[in-house]
Amino acid sequence: MKMKKSHKLYTALILLFMYMPIVIMIIFSFNESRTSIWQGFSLKWYSALFRDRYIIHALQNTLLVAVIASLISTVLGTAAAIGINNFTGKKRLLLQNASNIPVLSPDVVLGVSMMLMFTIAGVMFHFQMGFWTVLLAHITFCTPYVVLSVLPRIRRMDYSVYEAALDLGCNQFQAFRKVVIHELMPGIFTGFLMSFTYSLDDFVVTYFTSGPKFQTLPVHIYSMTKKPLTPKINALCALMFVIVVAAMLAVNIRDIREEKKQFG
Repeated sequence: MKMKKSHKLYTALILLFMYMPIVIMIIFSFNESRTSIWQGFSLKWYSALFRDRYIIHALQNTLLVAVIASLISTVLGTAAAIGINNFTGKKRLLLQNASNIPVLSPDVVLGVSMMLMFTIAGVMFHFQMGFWTVLLAHITFCTPYVVLSVLPRIRRMDYSVYEAALDLGCNQFQAFRKVVIHELMPGIFTGFLMSFTYSLDDFVVTYFTSGPKFQTLPVHIYSMTKKPLTPKINALCALMFVIVVAAMLAVNIRDIREEKKQFG
């Protein structure tokens, strides 16, 4: 009994340590004052946030890059995972380890290397770094996360179902679409969410590959730290946190309902 109470207390302390800064940030996003002293409830910083066209534009850039990069990475990562699984022995191990290199490499290494590559390509083909270079960089580091999510699903898949679909009259494309993709969909969806999250949050790689005329939200917030920050940033971070939590709850509720349908 004492052990259970100590485990609960330990868990509560860890959660408190993790989420207390976020709770404080959300509370002070409603503070009337610019200072860290509470002087009354107000929504003026949320109003100021939505009137700041630079933040809104940076947020639009961030969402645009994250959505496109996630969709392309999901397609490429799923195809790569299926291709890797078709190999055997040392070839499979070599390809799988190669796909993990962007995940294991420090962000600064990936960012600097891609900056050098885009700089050389820009001199050769006469273009500047901007939206397209950021998009390519995000696709590069997001695709391995999709591979990591889809590969375990492929290895647990029952191939007899695919063969049965062929025997029942499906051609290879129909069997692949209706059986294989259906079986891999949880891994594909997880890979998409991971790609979207990492793209949305990325600063280091984007900082090195964005160029002077294109800014995402993390890069714009970094540029704002050169001056005293206003509580608009608290309001922005509070909104992003609430949206992410709502998305996670929706996904978890959907998974729970699916499990109840399967086993209930």
